[in-house]
Amino acid sequence: MRAAARRLGSRPAPEHPAREFAPYRSSALRHPHRPPVGIDHRADPEAVELRGPAFGVTDITDLDADLTRQHAGEPLGERITVTGRILDRTGRPVRGQLVEIWQANASGRYAHQRDQHPAPLDPHFTGVGRCLTDDEGRYGFTTVKPGAYPWRNHHNAWRPAHIHFSLFGSAFTQRLITQMYFPGDPLFPYDPILGSVTDPAARARLVAAYDHELSRPEWCLGYRWDIVLDGPSATWIEEGR
Repeated sequence: MRAAARRLGSRPAPEHPAREFAPYRSSALRHPHRPPVGIDHRADPEAVELRGPAFGVTDITDLDADLTRQHAGEPLGERITVTGRILDRTGRPVRGQLVEIWQANASGRYAHQRDQHPAPLDPHFTGVGRCLTDDEGRYGFTTVKPGAYPWRNHHNAWRPAHIHFSLFGSAFTQRLITQMYFPGDPLFPYDPILGSVTDPAARARLVAAYDHELSRPEWCLGYRWDIVLDGPSATWIEEGR
């Protein structure tokens, strides 16, 4: 999944942000400093498990893709639907792929013990979901729009509203992670994670489009966001291809 080189002005744009991007301070501590370790399945037969499995319909329930129906009550916040297609570099649909999401609640807090900032938890919202792409490569989720949250990277640091996406291929070793943002967010210029994507076109591809045709009267707003796995229009992911 190697993205083709893109040009910004007269110079080639970087294929991926530098792993040690100074404004994103924790990247210096998190990124790997050694080359990947090769696995010889002949010397280690258990390593073959890294090549599977394929996810199927029996692994997904009807409630997995609707984050507003996973608890006894309805979560607070602006109800939204997010849908799109997973495509390869030629625009062909990528079928049967497991798409997972996780996000903060409408107040900007994750249902996780490490998130202790003073925003309310929602007992009716866990913030995780999953689905399989259909024959046209489509995925779809119903959720609530996440709120911005502080993250202590620098003075007065706030992350813009976003949803994390994870895509599994045909093996555990084939996993891509990225983030989807919402149009018109005033925090975009202040976010070093989004700013680490220095190619303006690639950065714009991380922002979903509001689609009024996807909105449902008196129920939810609709957003459309496609993910392209490779090529000159590839969606930025959190690791180099």
